[in-house]
Amino acid sequence: MLDETEKAPVNEMQPEDTPELRALYQGFEEQHLLPLWTQLGDLMPRHPRPKAVPHIWKWAKLLPLAEKSGALVPVGRGGERRAIGLANPGLGGNAYVSPTLWAAIQYLGPRETAPEHRHSQNAFRFVVEGEGVWTVVNGDPVRMSRGDLLLTPGWHFHGHHNDTDKPMAWIDGLDIPFAQQNDVGFFEFGSDRVTDYATPRFSRSERLWCHPGLRPLSGLRDTVSSPIGAHRWEHTDRALTEQLLLEEEGQPATVEHGHAAIRYVNPTTGGDVMPTIRCEFHRLRPGTQTPVRREVGSSVFQVFQGGGAVVIDGVTHKLDIGDMFVIPSWISWSLQAETQFDLFRFSDAPIMERLNFARTQVEVEGP
Repeated sequence: MLDETEKAPVNEMQPEDTPELRALYQGFEEQHLLPLWTQLGDLMPRHPRPKAVPHIWKWAKLLPLAEKSGALVPVGRGGERRAIGLANPGLGGNAYVSPTLWAAIQYLGPRETAPEHRHSQNAFRFVVEGEGVWTVVNGDPVRMSRGDLLLTPGWHFHGHHNDTDKPMAWIDGLDIPFAQQNDVGFFEFGSDRVTDYATPRFSRSERLWCHPGLRPLSGLRDTVSSPIGAHRWEHTDRALTEQLLLEEEGQPATVEHGHAAIRYVNPTTGGDVMPTIRCEFHRLRPGTQTPVRREVGSSVFQVFQGGGAVVIDGVTHKLDIGDMFVIPSWISWSLQAETQFDLFRFSDAPIMERLNFARTQVEVEGP
């Protein structure tokens, strides 16, 4: 419920309804024109009024549907991927989780291959459980395992192959809505088979780039997206653990009391892993509650492990492992941890910051 100070501005200077005014408006309509004085409250609200709505997708319902699609829907050239997009109920049936972001659960059966292609849109994979699939990015096979973040920057050829007798599911995140609404998308089929069926423990990009504090002299040119194919769970887990340990020792290491967080970065610039998508990981101690905040732009979370809840626009939603939820622009939210609570997060923050639209409001409790 909005109070009086939040309501959209009302034009109290509307002209008198006359035959001449109606004729003027008819002329506008014939020439495909709309006057600002009748549109101001919608075009320039006092704060963001998203059409997207907060929504929770339960993993316990997503995964069985993905498994059923694995039995009924083939994967191969034409359909390309057995990926099921999360459609925000407020966005008119489009497979958009928000106006800028796309999220999906992707499922690959035993010994299956998803063929190679490339597109302008930036993409990543995050694995909440399972292993056995390799994603091949520009010819570099990258192992996919629990807790790993895998990157597929725009216009990189990529395919997937499952080298095991068990199926595997993961989530995809892309900037498809942003690309589609701005007409910047290109798509190209690649080879009819993944170019490399190797199954190395570490990809070539990891062997070159993943050494703490060290940058290869062969890679001094800055890149738009991170050259690292996979950010491994063991490193994420260690970083979060050390933040909380340092906090216990009295060192100011966490973003908030009891709340450790990391951002995945492009080692060539120190910025986000991709120009349109920010990826983070958050860990809360048991009993921790984050401050209520609002942010311009949208975010999607997936619960990785532990139990807790999210409070969205004043409503508490209990969460379990694998559950996903979206926070639309300027909707209030906070997290509550029952046990240690680990969550992966991605957002459109790089777009908002680059265009200077970013804004955050954090509610501070009184003394």
